Amino acid sequence: MPYSLVLNLTPTSPIYPNFLQGRHFHALFLNLVQAVDPELSAHLHESAAHKPFSLSPLQIQSPRKLPLQWQYKDLIPPGTPCWWRVSLLDDGLFKRLTQLWLNLNPERPWHLGPADLKITSILGTPQPQQPWSNACLYEQLYEQASEDNKILAFSFATPMAFRQGKYDTAFPSPELVFNSLRSRWNKYSSVPIESLNLEAIFPSFFEVHSEMVNDGRTKFIGCVGSLTYRIFGSLDAQEIRNFNALADFALYAGVGRKTTMGMGMVRRLETGAKSA
Repeated sequence: MPYSLVLNLTPTSPIYPNFLQGRHFHALFLNLVQAVDPELSAHLHESAAHKPFSLSPLQIQSPRKLPLQWQYKDLIPPGTPCWWRVSLLDDGLFKRLTQLWLNLNPERPWHLGPADLKITSILGTPQPQQPWSNACLYEQLYEQASEDNKILAFSFATPMAFRQGKYDTAFPSPELVFNSLRSRWNKYSSVPIESLNLEAIFPSFFEVHSEMVNDGRTKFIGCVGSLTYRIFGSLDAQEIRNFNALADFALYAGVGRKTTMGMGMVRRLETGAKSA
């Protein structure tokens, strides 16, 4: 069962821009895991394979619907309400972290670099102002997926790229996007998607551009924006359902590289909706 959990946090000391980078969010998550399961934290740290979680960059709470931020020029002052998304793809991972969710102490400080912050609440269900929180069984995701919707619209909210040989490509071709989703789906779901008819799907609308992320050690170029794919031809109902299930799964899985460091955050959009 995949979970997309939104943690509401408040810093009690300034968070400087050089600690608002992917590797620091990755370290914060491993520290959370270590608090309840040191063995699991070590395993996640050492594993070189696909990891069963994805993370967002830290976001400042705002009453307005703003694009997600992944780089900051200014510090985040103490007392600023923030949120942070943690997605878990493996049901076993969520269960091993149960004590963390049940025994959350809002007064306990957690460390993001030298900054202290407190977790005030965790959201795990859809919210009117928070589209990034949700949870759903894999079986339910698949059963609820449409058998006739041939329009698949996405918001690429943080830079997304794919490894091809020795180099990255940032252009979100249907093959790269849906094969990335299918690979993660099949690794963690008990409802395998055996094949996709990728010759039948094409971009029909796109408003995307490239962005560079510099974490002080490496540079990463990825794609952000909105893109709609359309299914053409006479696919049967199951083939259409496969695409729709993966499109719904994108919220949890992310797409492409560095999803455990805040990159590749993707969510499906209702047709005609604006990205965010």
